[in-house]
Amino acid sequence: MRQWRPLLWSMLGLALAGLAAQAPHAVAQTFPDRPIKFVVPFGPGSGTDTSARYFARQLQAITGQPVVVENKPGANGFIAVKSVLAAPPDGYTVFIGSNSTLAVNAALFKALPYDPVKDFAPLTMMMRSPAMLAASPKAPYSTLQELVSYARQNPGKVNFGAGSAGYQLMGELFNDVANIKTVHVPFKGAGEAITAVASDTVGYTFAEVTAVQELAKSGKIRALAVAAGQRVGTSPDVPTAGEAGLPGFEAYTWVGAMVSAKTPAAETAKLAELFTTISKMQETREFYERLGATPMTGGPTQMHEFQEKEIALWQRIVQKAHVPQQ
Repeated sequence: MRQWRPLLWSMLGLALAGLAAQAPHAVAQTFPDRPIKFVVPFGPGSGTDTSARYFARQLQAITGQPVVVENKPGANGFIAVKSVLAAPPDGYTVFIGSNSTLAVNAALFKALPYDPVKDFAPLTMMMRSPAMLAASPKAPYSTLQELVSYARQNPGKVNFGAGSAGYQLMGELFNDVANIKTVHVPFKGAGEAITAVASDTVGYTFAEVTAVQELAKSGKIRALAVAAGQRVGTSPDVPTAGEAGLPGFEAYTWVGAMVSAKTPAAETAKLAELFTTISKMQETREFYERLGATPMTGGPTQMHEFQEKEIALWQRIVQKAHVPQQ
């Protein structure tokens, strides 16, 4: 019997090694097997929240597991980020972030309490939506070219409203591309900024397509251009910035999904696969087209590269425009 013991131990070791090698595959097959939580850094009704709730419905339908959306607005997204990074890194807590929390904050804050690249593992981009330039109907310009010409003739005298830091930097990017100097006026949200434009308190603003197009159709504001490479299907009469005389000017809001960087690779990969599957659905494309947006179908690698480029862009704009860092 003793002579068989080394052989038995050897066989047992091989069996255990085989089980260990299959463990990630087993996890990928069973995950998720309980409710998932999406954490959103903005309130209900925001573009990020709308995307989160759509993906939550689709993910629940695919996996059969409940997906709960939890809104944690405030403090520039820090509250939501802190809750995600403090949760167990097991793949059951997903951060639904945006260009502001995942890129703009890295440019605007000297001591950001989190690293939007190192602290997270990207799953996929969910959508992007071009900014629309809305002007006051009482302003002395009715086209993008006229706005640029007027601003060049009156440096520092034209002001623009911004409902967030992200839209502020879009305004500064516009100044950079157009080679003009205008004055930023902050507002608490895009709604306030658009109201200020309609009342001629400020000359123009940048906002989501859905926030601008209906007011533009009613004549309360003017939609001068969409900051994208192609026109938006829901506002086909609004030219792109390039068509309106400012080639090269593109600016987007976007939404992406992340998990803690400490999440095991198997769970991260499975979530990325699920999110990418949803982003490629025809239903998803139709859903976003109704909002004047576009689904993004790239996986973790593409999202990482996109995020790095966005951070570099806004850091350059902050430095060139001398935007005060917080």
